[in-house]
Amino acid sequence: MKPFKSYVVRTNEENQVTHQVEGVTESFLGEGNTTIAVEYSSINYKDMLGLQTKGGVIRNYPMIPGIDLAGTIISSEDPSLSPGDPVLITGYKLGTEHTGGFSEVARVPSEWVVKLPENLSAKEAMMYGTAGFTAALSIAALEKNGMKVEDQPEILVTGATGGVGSVATQILRKLGYENITATIRKDYQEESAKEFGATKIWNITENESNGRPLNRREYKYVVDTVGGDLTADVLSKVDEYGSVAISGNAGGVKLNTTVLPFILRGVNLLGINSVSTDMAEREQLWNKLANEWNIVAVLHHTEIALQDIPETAAKLKDGQHLGRTIIKINGT
Repeated sequence: MKPFKSYVVRTNEENQVTHQVEGVTESFLGEGNTTIAVEYSSINYKDMLGLQTKGGVIRNYPMIPGIDLAGTIISSEDPSLSPGDPVLITGYKLGTEHTGGFSEVARVPSEWVVKLPENLSAKEAMMYGTAGFTAALSIAALEKNGMKVEDQPEILVTGATGGVGSVATQILRKLGYENITATIRKDYQEESAKEFGATKIWNITENESNGRPLNRREYKYVVDTVGGDLTADVLSKVDEYGSVAISGNAGGVKLNTTVLPFILRGVNLLGINSVSTDMAEREQLWNKLANEWNIVAVLHHTEIALQDIPETAAKLKDGQHLGRTIIKINGT
């Protein structure tokens, strides 16, 4: 196989991370029984961390980051996968411990591969990516815990202009949920949050927590993509037997709260792990995203090339990134 383009992260003699587009060969790729021609990837918050010195995401260098990819099978030792089959991968060790999706060619274990549903293209799959899949997991978890459209409950989406939050808001509106509050940190985000489907806005810079373990009950269900102190504040405002599906830590990894929301109101804190989700659930949710939960027609996204990754990563780091950014790999 001829050399192909990949976005490679390395460390220098001072243990500082560097990254750029490079030409590499198949010997650079991680182990696996399946080789994929990558058409699209996407950039997530986790990918941004992988480009930082001491970002805590990448385990060994050099590495091709990219926790998502979609493309077609080149070859596979797995009889269930044939050359030309359209496929996608999100999560597992892709782009962290195993060379990932920011490459024209990827080699992976076949156990990670999801066949693309018929109604979803590679580009559309990456418009969702890990962020969209995480949003779907969050909504599915909340519905398993009692969230129903016919009840029209009060729903909060934190980080609603980011990847997970924006997709979650749009899926919720697609499903018919109408009472959606979005958190924002900057005034200019309000317009985007409303475009995504939020009906109310909570500017968290203007509503600082009073530190009480319990506050007035405002929300029944929460998609929390932020974590940290905001999660503690949100928990104090969740109604009896409500649920919080938490997937993010951009606001910090510590949770400074008390047991009172859990033992006095019966609140559920649901951890969302999109990395190692069971394959049966993966396939079920991707089929939903391709069909009854399909929002690709309205999904806000930007398309870039491999060489544009640093600019998008900088926006993610500074909290200025809106919606989803996909990366066209082959042909760039």
